[in-house]
Amino acid sequence: MNLAPLFPTGLALCLAFSVSSGQEKSPPRDDSGKLPKGRDYFELRDGIANARRKFELEKKGRIVFLGGSITAGGGWRDHTMASFEEAFPETEFEFVAAGIGSLGSVPHAFRLERDVLSKGPADLLFVEAAVNDSSNIPDLPGQMLRGMEGVVRHVREANPLTDIVHLHFAMPPHLDDFRSGRVPVSIAQHEKVAVAYGNPSLNLSLEVTERIDAGQFTWENDFKNLHPSPFGHRLYADSIARMLDAAFAGAVAEAARPHAMPAPVDPKSYARGRFGDLASARLGKGFILDPAWKATDGKGTRAGFVNVPALVATEPGAEFAFDFEGTGCGLFLAAGPDAGRIEYRIDGGEWSTLETFTQWSHGLHLPWVVILDDGLDPGKHTAMVRVAEARHEKSNGTALRVFHLLLN
Repeated sequence: MNLAPLFPTGLALCLAFSVSSGQEKSPPRDDSGKLPKGRDYFELRDGIANARRKFELEKKGRIVFLGGSITAGGGWRDHTMASFEEAFPETEFEFVAAGIGSLGSVPHAFRLERDVLSKGPADLLFVEAAVNDSSNIPDLPGQMLRGMEGVVRHVREANPLTDIVHLHFAMPPHLDDFRSGRVPVSIAQHEKVAVAYGNPSLNLSLEVTERIDAGQFTWENDFKNLHPSPFGHRLYADSIARMLDAAFAGAVAEAARPHAMPAPVDPKSYARGRFGDLASARLGKGFILDPAWKATDGKGTRAGFVNVPALVATEPGAEFAFDFEGTGCGLFLAAGPDAGRIEYRIDGGEWSTLETFTQWSHGLHLPWVVILDDGLDPGKHTAMVRVAEARHEKSNGTALRVFHLLLN
């Protein structure tokens, strides 16, 4: 049975969303069918036949949206949820909103068990991290790959039937790269994973670039920000709808097919990423385990990173240690206005230094991940962390607040 076109685009999607959500009607449609190069921006590879079969025949489906603030904010996600409900009106969907602002592929890999796998087997996973990886770890392409492969491999080990779609969202530096004949590093790294595992991907960043250059709209007046305007969210949703129509064309698969598990692209990806127990840390001078940390400086916090347990210190020389088994470790911390430098060593080795204050730290206790080491030999290890003396040109902070130990 040919179900194309299942997914409404343009005005039809706009109206469907308005009715189903009760929200005001979206802005006028952009001309999504007018693609300047005469071709679309997705690669289907092994497709998403398992999810389509589950939705069509079993009338149930769990769809997960894993990403940063562009996902957490709704918009394209809300439109896409509405389009699934319209395309499969008899199907009972569970939509898992796993977007958290500021987070890219590395924190995705470590929080996967808590935020995705704990909800039950996923039929379809949308994952995005290109913008935050480009912003947060621009000089660490290896971590971009290890993070994204960690997500994909961990999901597939939990359920080989899960279909995964990679979304590459747009930001001005990406547009500059494409115009200079370069693929943005984060997109290139994520595409290595998509190709290796046969996952569909949709390069929305390239689409936005080429359509702006074709004069169809502008970044300043229409798209406006890497957190898109309603126009931009609609453009994303329309592009996803076209990809899903192509993926769902043709007959429903006779049987579900487990996805093949290839050799790792990087054997030390974060595929075993998980949260360690804060209570297992050995606290030295200056550190406490605060059962419900909250900011007292009036600066912003993010849901899930306030009124929760944290290892806390505010003075240089404060230290703690933890044991783990694996090939790597890190910290999930709050990079706020008083964040500073930390020093660490693994297995009694030389001390290394990391800066935890970021360009966004002035007004926000930003959820932030630092990897201490991800190239260790498999086995048991001990990490020691201490607060360093203040020595940052923009911050004299000496605070460290750790929400999760990251273990791989």
